Amino acid sequence: MDELIRTLIETGMLAGLALAGAVFVRGGFRLHWLVAALAMNLVYQALLTRGFWLVPDPFPDAAWNWAGKLVAFGGTMIVMTLPAFGWAKCGVRLDQGPRWRGALVLFAVLAGLFFWLAISGADGKPDDAETIAFQWTMPGLDEEFFYRGTLLLALNEAFRPRVNVLGAPIGYGGLLTTILFGLTHALSYKAGVLDIDPMTFAMTGVPALLLLWLRERTGSLLMPVIGHNIANGASTLF
Repeated sequence: MDELIRTLIETGMLAGLALAGAVFVRGGFRLHWLVAALAMNLVYQALLTRGFWLVPDPFPDAAWNWAGKLVAFGGTMIVMTLPAFGWAKCGVRLDQGPRWRGALVLFAVLAGLFFWLAISGADGKPDDAETIAFQWTMPGLDEEFFYRGTLLLALNEAFRPRVNVLGAPIGYGGLLTTILFGLTHALSYKAGVLDIDPMTFAMTGVPALLLLWLRERTGSLLMPVIGHNIANGASTLF
């Protein structure tokens, strides 16, 4: 039950921040899209954790949560097929838009930084094949398609006004996805004790903000997915 309570707290915090923002976003707030976003987060977390760890792992010998990630990714893909969402609107497209060069510069800088950090902290012992395979695929596909794909679309529809930030239209909905991304990694609940790790929140929230910028600048999930997997996978190679 701890994971369920953690998810309810996380979703409640998202709802509170969203409703607080609605006070200031006059004329541009749509409640039904916020409700959809909150429901999506609850369902996503349930799929990711295999029914809050009630469903046995079909891959009991695996070191990583392949089943949860694959099911959650599949659920996100189903949402993308709905008429209100759609593949292209969720960022599933190869076209990087007319302003892709600026995005590519940031992408290259981030990729170089993550590889530099991985090499600097290397222990000379690459991880096992399963860890390498998982970290180079699942985090970027599952998390980007949800947080910067379907969830971002829903929250952008809930909060329509945007501000141009270096060529990327960023709105309150995008900021909410970034905060939620940080919370889902930093927030824990166990045996009645709630904890938020500020360092984890910062280390996931700041990169999430940059991935949001790449997504909004290009209109595509391509660079965010690859960048996310580099961030997770670079350290597994050295």
